Amino acid sequence: MTQTKSTNITWHEGDISRDERWKALNCTGATMWFTGLSGSGKSTVASALEQTLVNRGINSYRLDGDNIRHGLNKNLGFSAEDRTENIRRIGEVAKLFADAGSVCLTSFISPYRSDRDLCRALHHESGIRFIEVFVDTPLDVCEERDPKGLYKKARAGEIKGFTGIDDPYEAPHNAELVIRTAERSVDECVEDCISYLEAQGILS
Repeated sequence: MTQTKSTNITWHEGDISRDERWKALNCTGATMWFTGLSGSGKSTVASALEQTLVNRGINSYRLDGDNIRHGLNKNLGFSAEDRTENIRRIGEVAKLFADAGSVCLTSFISPYRSDRDLCRALHHESGIRFIEVFVDTPLDVCEERDPKGLYKKARAGEIKGFTGIDDPYEAPHNAELVIRTAERSVDECVEDCISYLEAQGILS
């Protein structure tokens, strides 16, 4: 559990409510949390979905695992503790984007179920939709793709604690959406996401 070290602080409500903001901007904020093994296709699908949403005039922003570690989370490593803090911070940032009316897309391995559940709880406590998207791609397919050469290094012992090799990945039990990039094209996976968002009233 993250310790709160800040003292003498008070939450300051703005002059505009979330409902007023969303109505004025004609939008509905939400977070789509893409989780899956390295090489599963999380970032590829999220990036294509972001392009599709923006082209439709929907405010959308993608938070990508490697990109975030270049800035906000560059002080974190890959221990279980640092991974938990990495995901906690992203959950808080995604919640802010969604509160502002954006469809926030996060693509993180986020291997531990408890960390993803924490992010879900953060959103639910704030009345914001959290949509877990499990990119269900078999390990052998991910290893065959190996876009960054990380599986090869992990198998050679050059990387320790690599998810799927010597560190566990805890698949979601009840993800809102499951997409299988080994069986469907990127465009088809994007359409699955769009259809879900429309069915839930997040997109009109």
